[in-house]
Amino acid sequence: MPEVNNKLIDCQELMPFLKTRGSGGRAPLLTILLALVWLGGIVGCMAWINHYSATPGPAGLPPVQWPAASQISRDARLPTLILFAHPQCPCTAATVGELNLLMSQAQGCLHAQVWFLRPEHTSEAWTNTGLWHAAAAIPGVNVHEDFAGLEARRFQARTSGQVLLYSVDGQLLFQGGITESRGHSGDNAGRSAITAIVFGQSAAVWQTPVFGCSLFETNCVNGGIAWQP
Repeated sequence: MPEVNNKLIDCQELMPFLKTRGSGGRAPLLTILLALVWLGGIVGCMAWINHYSATPGPAGLPPVQWPAASQISRDARLPTLILFAHPQCPCTAATVGELNLLMSQAQGCLHAQVWFLRPEHTSEAWTNTGLWHAAAAIPGVNVHEDFAGLEARRFQARTSGQVLLYSVDGQLLFQGGITESRGHSGDNAGRSAITAIVFGQSAAVWQTPVFGCSLFETNCVNGGIAWQP
């Protein structure tokens, strides 16, 4: 059967493959219509997936100066990176993987913390996920619970995967995501920018889109809960 190759197929090309053996003639019109509906469904589904994967979440407006009310400790010697994450967001697995690569590239020149959202009225088991353990296993990364999303609100983070980089004196150096799309691992502008900044080089960008679930409103998995602070 001819390959689709992401282009429209002439119905005449499909005819030899849609003939019924018993009829010895053309395939019934219904068969042709069903085939076209099937192809259209596949194309539509792929288009929706591509659109969803490439659609970033709201980044919020992180403060340019470290919030005075924050209880997060800022390193006095190294730039401090904060990653806000939903513990049940499947998109954030790629972000954690990129953080692992970033920390291996930073070579001890970066202090990193991951703050996992924990809504009120949930137990510690709610955050005890594979993402938590994957982040905790990264050398040089400290993992914490953000109970009721207090710190996320102080830093105005809204999407899982939001990364903020602050200087030792509390100035915002970078904000955004470290993946190119939802759940996609690989070279990206965010990771490259942070690496350049911590090594004192000029970064091509200081802000990138964030791809992930909403920290406060999205059911990331079946059985999850939606909540708002």
